[in-house]
Amino acid sequence: MQTVFDSSVLSPAEAFGAWEEVTRDEVMPTRFRPVHTGPFSGRLEVLPMGAVRLAAMRYALLESRRTPRMIRQSDPELYQIAFIHSGLHVLDQARQQVPLRRGQFVLYDSSRAFTARAAGESMLLQFPRCRLPLPAERVEALSHTALPFRAGMGRLLADFLTGLADESASCTAEDAERLGAVCLEMVAAVLAHQLGASGLLPPETRQQATYQQVLDFIRRNLHDASLRADTIAAAHHISLRTLQRLFQHTGGVRNWIREQRLEACRRDLASPDLCSVPVQAIAARWGFPRPADFARAFRARYGTTPSDYRDQARRPGTGTGAPGQDPGAPR
Repeated sequence: MQTVFDSSVLSPAEAFGAWEEVTRDEVMPTRFRPVHTGPFSGRLEVLPMGAVRLAAMRYALLESRRTPRMIRQSDPELYQIAFIHSGLHVLDQARQQVPLRRGQFVLYDSSRAFTARAAGESMLLQFPRCRLPLPAERVEALSHTALPFRAGMGRLLADFLTGLADESASCTAEDAERLGAVCLEMVAAVLAHQLGASGLLPPETRQQATYQQVLDFIRRNLHDASLRADTIAAAHHISLRTLQRLFQHTGGVRNWIREQRLEACRRDLASPDLCSVPVQAIAARWGFPRPADFARAFRARYGTTPSDYRDQARRPGTGTGAPGQDPGAPR
């Protein structure tokens, strides 16, 4: 993500005015008022993803206001979803006051005046209203409501956004645009789930939501050596054929599971904190109960044995990637 504001490189006299100017350009025009008496501190990072924009924000206590006059002067016609990571945030819009705490998110509309009082950290996701494939009158029912993002579909979306923020440095502009499209489909699935209206979504959006749910299920059960395609399909009430179609771009669900398990083993073998854990124990932890099967699969994937890889990772000045190969590269 690109850092567009950091109060630590500005003088106290400049910081607050600079924050207002940067957020006007990077988020939307909003009038700010400092609530605390000390110097203002804040940080803003942004990740453009085509029609979608993700911002990671940290700020001292302040009040922001978007007035009807400001809306008439400039309205990007966006939905915004704020994910609260720390601090207390209070949103007042359409005569409804919504207190928001860690682990909650709220949807609001740039075309409606609001006042917010906030301090802490949050992620802000913005996207055009016209890109959400749900009736506006149904979506309106979710506005001004504190919703959880630490369970269910909300957690999947929050995890996805956090992963984007963490890995954005390795994304090209084309990658970011494709990920933005995926993000929109996930947002639509999350909001439709909250409305009990998943049937209103286009088939491709429902398919993307199912795919993300399956990925999450597999990641949480990688340690289970009995994890199989039929159990995954049954857990999500889909056919084996549908499951395989979801993973056809990865070489099939079985191949994807094996790759994720091998990568988890590779990370553990390279970890100094796990140097006393036997190789066989690490393999068993990630769903490889038979040492010979694990050794053969690891060598085929990374070009070396698990023990040799661990030895090389311990040597000073060596990286944790497999010798001669990018550990994230497909074979």
